[in-house]
Amino acid sequence: MERARRLASRAILKRLVNETKQSSNGQMSCRSPVLYTPSRYVSSLSPFGSKCYSRSDLLGGRNVPNSFGSQQVRSISVEALKSSDTFPRRHNSATPEEQAIMAESCGFDSLDSLIDATVPKAIRIDSMKFSKFDEGLTESQMIEHMKMLESKNKIFKSFIGMGYYNTHVPPVILRNIMENPAWYTQYTPYQAEISQGRLESLLNFQTMITDLTGLPMSNASLLDEGTAAAEAMAMCNNILKGKKKTFIIANNCHPQTIDICKTRADGFDLKVVTADLKDIDYSSGDVCGVLVQYPGTEGEVLDYGEFIKNAHAHGVKVVMATDLLALTVLKPPGELGADVVVGSAQRFGVPMGYGGPHAAFLATSQEYKRMMPGRIIGVSVDSSGKPALRMAMQTREQHIRRDKATSNICTAQALLANMAAMYAVYHGPEGLKAIAQRVHGLAGVFALGLKKLGTVEVQGLPFFDTVKVTCADAHSIADAAYRSEINLRVLDAKTITVSFDETTTLEDVDKLFKVFSGGKPVSFTAASLASEVETAIPSGLERQSPYLTHSIFNMYVISIKRMSYL
Repeated sequence: MERARRLASRAILKRLVNETKQSSNGQMSCRSPVLYTPSRYVSSLSPFGSKCYSRSDLLGGRNVPNSFGSQQVRSISVEALKSSDTFPRRHNSATPEEQAIMAESCGFDSLDSLIDATVPKAIRIDSMKFSKFDEGLTESQMIEHMKMLESKNKIFKSFIGMGYYNTHVPPVILRNIMENPAWYTQYTPYQAEISQGRLESLLNFQTMITDLTGLPMSNASLLDEGTAAAEAMAMCNNILKGKKKTFIIANNCHPQTIDICKTRADGFDLKVVTADLKDIDYSSGDVCGVLVQYPGTEGEVLDYGEFIKNAHAHGVKVVMATDLLALTVLKPPGELGADVVVGSAQRFGVPMGYGGPHAAFLATSQEYKRMMPGRIIGVSVDSSGKPALRMAMQTREQHIRRDKATSNICTAQALLANMAAMYAVYHGPEGLKAIAQRVHGLAGVFALGLKKLGTVEVQGLPFFDTVKVTCADAHSIADAAYRSEINLRVLDAKTITVSFDETTTLEDVDKLFKVFSGGKPVSFTAASLASEVETAIPSGLERQSPYLTHSIFNMYVISIKRMSYL
């Protein structure tokens, strides 16, 4: 076979050499159009396909006559010189010619005339001119324009909190999951037979949530914390079979959560009442559930043990919104007696992404598993008797129960849940606890520094990562922070909260001291105060129970971190 290939190659080369010699003597062979035709690939309809030309005809500097006896003239249009990386060419499936044919099949001579006949003129504007943008930008021009707009932004350091925190995304997770189409293109793993890896990761997410919340059942993520709280509100209504139509929300919950619950309550014919914790009253006998925040939106860490016992004594279910990082050092809600626990997994390695959506979680007891919204990943057995994963209890799905479904394709943030689960695998239980202790320590250093400055008053309640500050003029402090490229949360004219996260540094705390000093010199640094800081978490609320004990969260920590540097 190899010998035949060599002989064939030698024969082709010999023929080409002979034809070249013939053409140098003024003769032209029609057997090799590849060497002499103006285009390498000539159609049978082309005028060059039926006539042979000598080398001097083609390369001698004069125009070549075509088969019709006229001179061939090549002209270049302005359109041909314009950029070709246009959006319509790449993103519009139908060409102008195909659009004309489609319009003609509908009885119109053009697409414009079809639109004129179908879109009422009353809802159209006469013209829309955008100067240089009128013709549209090419893809490369659009990228340059967006980079120019991006360069105008100023990236400030945010200490706003409210359930949103900066976080470090481990490079190995960024590269192999967030930027990997095999992971980011899926909404939900419907096809279990080809989704075992993603199902395993979602099962890890559920395990992480049940461990940290102290409740035995969790779903495979929801849209965000606010909608998860609204789903929990609907659960309370369903548990009591719609017999009690009032849902109470403590005013220490995040404001966006309160607003979402109020909006969703209309669809369930529920009445939402917002009240201070000490003013919550169940005497009406019409309360199906109550929602509290742990830690609160203003940072306070409260012991809800007696509060929950009182609610249960009146037949009221308790929903607790919480923070996963805080639960690595705080007593879990399940141990306090909460019936349903909700929250966001955003600070577990998921960028804020302009506010969401983010993977939320909902955990509850086995008793209420049939009323849980969203998806649940369960362990099953495949056809060969080996362990396999699948979506359990699919009767909750939209394609089965239609209007009675408790889940649909858009409610589960599968990619973000997988990122959060991998974040826990990456750090392991000790790594997560170290991050939590560091964040709590930075908040403690800040609180101690403010007390030494004496310019403001620090809230006396226990806190985890958020410090509440009372001052003479909150807006002037916020303006001073803005000038230092810092964002703070202003609660009212005399109250500010400052929230810390994984990305906060000692240098950031020093900048905050200057902001709150009111122009006075600061005689200390954050680093110099560290040895004086004690934990602000009461001993009765410190976590004692273990979490993330499964081998998946312990056996790969070192090797995965090593991969981040490869």
